[in-house]
Amino acid sequence: MGHYLSSSFQTNPLLTFTLLLLVALTLPPIFERIKLPGLVGLLFAGVILGSNGLGLLDAKSETMKLLSDIGKIYLMFVAGLEIDLEEFRKTKERSLGFGFATFAVPLIFGTAIARFFGMGWNASILVGSLLASHTLLGYPIVKRLGVVADEAVTVTIGATIFTDIAALLVLAVCISIHGGEFSTASLIVQLVTLGIYAAIVLVGFDWAGRKYFRHTGDEESNQFLFILLAVFLASVGAQIINVDQIVGAFLAGLAVNDVVGRSPVEEKIEFVGSTLFIPFFFVGMGLLLDVPGFIDTLTTELPLTLGIVGGLLLSKFIAAAIAKLLYGYSWERTLTMWSLSLPQVAATLAAALAGVNAGLISDSVFNVVIVLMLVTAIAGPVLTTQFGRRLSITTAVGSTQEYGLRGDRTDIPDSAFFEENPAIISTSQVVVPVTRFRVVVPVANPATERNLIEMGALLARQQEGKVISLSIAKAHVHMDDPELKQTMDQSRKLLKEAVKVSKEFGAPGKSLIRIDDDVVHGISRAAREERANLIVMGWSRTNDLRSRLFGSVIDGVFWSAHCPIAVMRLLKEPVEIHQVLVPLKVLNAQARLTIEFARLFAETNQAAITILHISDRQTPSAEVKALETQLLNITNKIESVDIAVRIMRHDNATEAILTQAQNYDLVILRSTRLRTAGGLAVSDVSDRLVRQLNSSFILFGEPH
Repeated sequence: MGHYLSSSFQTNPLLTFTLLLLVALTLPPIFERIKLPGLVGLLFAGVILGSNGLGLLDAKSETMKLLSDIGKIYLMFVAGLEIDLEEFRKTKERSLGFGFATFAVPLIFGTAIARFFGMGWNASILVGSLLASHTLLGYPIVKRLGVVADEAVTVTIGATIFTDIAALLVLAVCISIHGGEFSTASLIVQLVTLGIYAAIVLVGFDWAGRKYFRHTGDEESNQFLFILLAVFLASVGAQIINVDQIVGAFLAGLAVNDVVGRSPVEEKIEFVGSTLFIPFFFVGMGLLLDVPGFIDTLTTELPLTLGIVGGLLLSKFIAAAIAKLLYGYSWERTLTMWSLSLPQVAATLAAALAGVNAGLISDSVFNVVIVLMLVTAIAGPVLTTQFGRRLSITTAVGSTQEYGLRGDRTDIPDSAFFEENPAIISTSQVVVPVTRFRVVVPVANPATERNLIEMGALLARQQEGKVISLSIAKAHVHMDDPELKQTMDQSRKLLKEAVKVSKEFGAPGKSLIRIDDDVVHGISRAAREERANLIVMGWSRTNDLRSRLFGSVIDGVFWSAHCPIAVMRLLKEPVEIHQVLVPLKVLNAQARLTIEFARLFAETNQAAITILHISDRQTPSAEVKALETQLLNITNKIESVDIAVRIMRHDNATEAILTQAQNYDLVILRSTRLRTAGGLAVSDVSDRLVRQLNSSFILFGEPH
């Protein structure tokens, strides 16, 4: 019976696909709960379901080969797509300098170690190239810590372009040499062919993409298909010139990087890849892992394993130290660069698999690469958290005295609270632009309309601005649709009441009906057209099926809006709110903007603010003291409201905040500008707080 079941799974593509979906859905979250990367769970699933376990999946079946190949191509494409070319251009000289160092030093180390253990020159150089690239697993961490704009981080991100391209070129040359007789002429021909091919992909695909996107406008489905076609055309082209397909996929990602930008199309591309095909690739890698051979490698090839892992750690550190000497970086920056360049996942695994398939490296070396991936995928993010936190503190200390909370946000034009305006007022503390503060309040629910308009009116009045009440009337093609007429009648009633409320609280009001086929687009476009400084929205739960699958309206507006958004669940009228709690994890530019919003609200009705930071018991006292000093330096400049700073130690931040929130009328939480299929993407702590808070709250999201 067991043999029949395993045979059915291996030969039935539908059963295979269903099982892969089940694995991708369940295992990564389980492993992340035990503080392991989700991809480790996918590899584990491959081992359990493969020939060494239950035998339900076969790595050699046509279905698994196809899905794994698509996942591998998608993985390298997304690696190229996620590189921020704009940041690379800002620091391209230093990025290339560090990129060369963090490529060349590990390449030399890896080649020397492989030669020491008796490998041939070609295989040794390939092993060295496997160590030379890196995957930015720590990017979400430095983004959360607010140090993405630090030069050390942008240089490391930019260096990824050089290391990945160089490593893939070395892979292409090594496999080409392995496939035929080596000669100088054949090598030159291969390099010239590769150069021509790379130019065609990088220049040609970029040009074609710009033309196509300009022609198709908002046709996201066709644009998505165009990008997919470009990826697989590049991969097929790579195979035609005898280069591994992952080289073409990575180059295609770089080629369409500027075209796609940070658009909904990019989101859809990455969503499909991270949800389906990339997990399938990692499961396929687990299927290829021979458990007895893996255990044998760890015992008989332990010196090689230690040599490769140790060589990587040391060589990447030396490369970061070279950058420190060349560019005068601090140790905080140097160690952050080192930790970011440690993880060996995307390019390393894909290249190792290509090397095994070509017969260039042995299964034992492949097993060592798996160990390397596991060690660096865990150690890299952990070290990035530690060193990035120190970098965050150093950066904040250096900028605290220069930062004003009264409107000097010149780094976010058109989207901060204060819009650029020729009229300037000079105060004793900062220079404050005189602006027409605009608050856009979308209204749809009569039950929550009054509190939202009241909040918008209070904020607008405080800044001598105006509140714009917005109603979206959904329609498609036919403007004579009876349903549209009914919708617009309802909108007029809502807006009439909204104007009354805004006048009641002394703020100039304007009502606006927008006809649009999409509520999210309607809100974000209207806010941009009205040059809004802030969008105020009501909170709604996203438990329905559609919201879980495609995201809610709130989720969409957070993703697409140009200005800050305040999503509110108010249990009492804003004028009755006098005690405000603002929990902060780190002090960065986004956290400061949250403080600015809290200050702006508190000034409307003389409310008091408490800034709360929860540190776990393992956090060094020096770090806690440094953060407290920074917060006090900032809050001491705010004379218009009563603001206090409170630092607590607690192992469960959610529990501590919930306990403290009972003594306050309102809690202001910060959201990040991310989007998932499951709704608004906030931190784990904020997510739990939103579900458990019994008081009013505002989820405040900064612009991109």
